[in-house]
Amino acid sequence: MAVVTMRQLLESGVHFGHQTRRWNPKMKRFIMTERNGIYIIDLQQSLAYIDRSYAFIKETVAKGGTVMFVGTKKQAQEAIAEQATRVGMPYVNQRWLGGMLTNFQTVHQRINRLKELDEIDFDDVAGSSRTKKELLQMRRERDKLNKSLGGIREMSRTPSAVWIVDTNKEHLAVEEARKLRIPIIGILDSNCDPDLVDFPIPGNDDAIRAVGLLTRVVADAVAEGLIARSGAKATEGAEAVGAEEPLAEWERELLGGDAEKAAVEATGGDAEKAAEETPASEATGAASEATEATEVAEAATEAPAADEAKA
Repeated sequence: MAVVTMRQLLESGVHFGHQTRRWNPKMKRFIMTERNGIYIIDLQQSLAYIDRSYAFIKETVAKGGTVMFVGTKKQAQEAIAEQATRVGMPYVNQRWLGGMLTNFQTVHQRINRLKELDEIDFDDVAGSSRTKKELLQMRRERDKLNKSLGGIREMSRTPSAVWIVDTNKEHLAVEEARKLRIPIIGILDSNCDPDLVDFPIPGNDDAIRAVGLLTRVVADAVAEGLIARSGAKATEGAEAVGAEEPLAEWERELLGGDAEKAAVEATGGDAEKAAEETPASEATGAASEATEATEVAEAATEAPAADEAKA
C-alpha cells in the first residue's frame, strides 16, 4: 500500500509552488510547469521522494534513533505539535533558540531547570518558604521556558534526524543540523535550496493542509519504526527467556542417566581389568613369601645336623 496517494497530494494542494518571480533556479528539476504566474510542482517526483524519506525515517527510528520536528510558522505549529506528541518525539513550534543543537549541553541545563520549576506548587503560598513575588517570578520563568523548551523537555541527546517545514524560515535549524551532520528531511517549495536538505520532499510549505499531510506521513514513518523496534526487543527477550528456561524433571533425569552411562563406559573396562590383575599379583606375592620361609626353615634344620656329625 502506498504511503500517500496522488489524490491526497492534489486535494491538500501540495503541488502549488510560489509565484514565478520568487523561485530558486536549483528547484527547476522539481517543477513541472507554470500556470497563472505560479509554479506547479511535479507530484510524481514528490511521491518518489516521500517513499524514500519514509523508508529512511522508519529505519532510523527502528534502530533506536529520534526525529525532531521543527516548524515555527503559524501554518505548521499545530500540526508539528500534534504529530510529534502522537509518536513521542521532540518538537519545536514556537521559536528556534540559537544553539539548540550545537550547544545542547547548555540547553539541557535549562530543561532541567524547567523540570525543577514544574515540581513547585505556585498556588500553595502558605506551605512554601517563598514570598508571593518570588513565586510569581518563578511562574513567569516556568511559562517562558515551557514555551520555548516544552517540546524538547524529554530529549536527552541530539536527535538522529530533523524534519523541517520551510527550510528558508528555519535556516538556523538547518545550519546547526548540517554542522553536526544530522540528516535533514524537509519540504522544498519552489523558493528553497535543495542542496541543504538530505531527504527533500518537493511540495507546498505554506498551505496548512499540505503541511499537515506531509507531517502526518513523517509521524506515520516514526510510528512504524517504533513498532519495529519494540518487535525486535520482544524477539530478543523471548530468545533470552528460552535460553534461561529450566529443564523439566524428566529431562534432567534423562540427561543424568546418559551422563552416568557414559562415565561407566569410559572407566568401567579399566576398573574391571585392574580388579582382575590385583588379586593375581597378591597371590603371586604370597606364594613367593611362603617359598622363602620354607627354605629358611630347611637351612636352619640342616645346620645343627652338620654340627653334630662334625663333633
